[in-house]
Amino acid sequence: MLAVSAATPAFSATYILTVAGLGGEPDYDQRFTLLANDTDKILRAGGQTDRVVETLKGADATKAKMEASLNRIASQAKPQDAFVLMMIGHGTFDGQEYKFNLPGPDISGTELAALLNKIPAGRQLVVDMTSCSGGVAALLKKDNRTVITATKSGTEKNAVVFSRYWVDALRDAAADTDKNETISALEAFQYAERKTTQFYSEQKRLATEHPQIDDQQRAASFPLLKFGQAAAVANDPAKKDLLAKRDDIENKIDALKYNKSLMAPDDYRKQLTQLMLDLSKAQAEIDK
Repeated sequence: MLAVSAATPAFSATYILTVAGLGGEPDYDQRFTLLANDTDKILRAGGQTDRVVETLKGADATKAKMEASLNRIASQAKPQDAFVLMMIGHGTFDGQEYKFNLPGPDISGTELAALLNKIPAGRQLVVDMTSCSGGVAALLKKDNRTVITATKSGTEKNAVVFSRYWVDALRDAAADTDKNETISALEAFQYAERKTTQFYSEQKRLATEHPQIDDQQRAASFPLLKFGQAAAVANDPAKKDLLAKRDDIENKIDALKYNKSLMAPDDYRKQLTQLMLDLSKAQAEIDK
């Protein structure tokens, strides 16, 4: 079950919904799905009975199914429970309204806030790992809800890398800075923020995303998960090498997409196809 520090009250149950939205391109669809699969696997490791885990991805990640999942949680959760929503993908912001891109109709920030506000869980965490996600932060803010976004505003429109490092934080023992064998929302955020900054520095690129968190104190007392099987996998030497290899491939894909406008279309497609194949192979090895 979820482990907490002595100063943090245990939750009766934790409802966790992960949604991987529309990629728009096959490579983004694949990468968002891989991240959602990883998250789902990590959260389900150990067979904890106090977690209700649901993941929507691919063709299932529609507005209707997301609304149905959130309404179901609203009908089942109690004030003593916790709730976590993690959104992976692309977002848009027109200066007034944020939208999370999904197959078919998108879901707006206004619609999302209304759905979340019906959930009675006493402690809530929303992690919006999309472009333009900063544009919805104020709308989702609530006294019992911690809001994390991959960007500081709705004007940061480029695809984000924060989501990759957020998932990494859930399995890397280095994220557990207080060494209590539990990853808090704040520890996961700080790990992913640090890795995101490092990515842009190493790529020698101007950062196009600046992750934000609205309440560090509340996030520090929100236990996300206890290290178990996922951490053991991440710290196995062979698996660790594979995870590093996968991260290197991801960086090469991001670098390739950054330089797309400077390349011949055929050359770009050829290199991208090979890298996506390499990514699939690396993931298959990790999953063995």
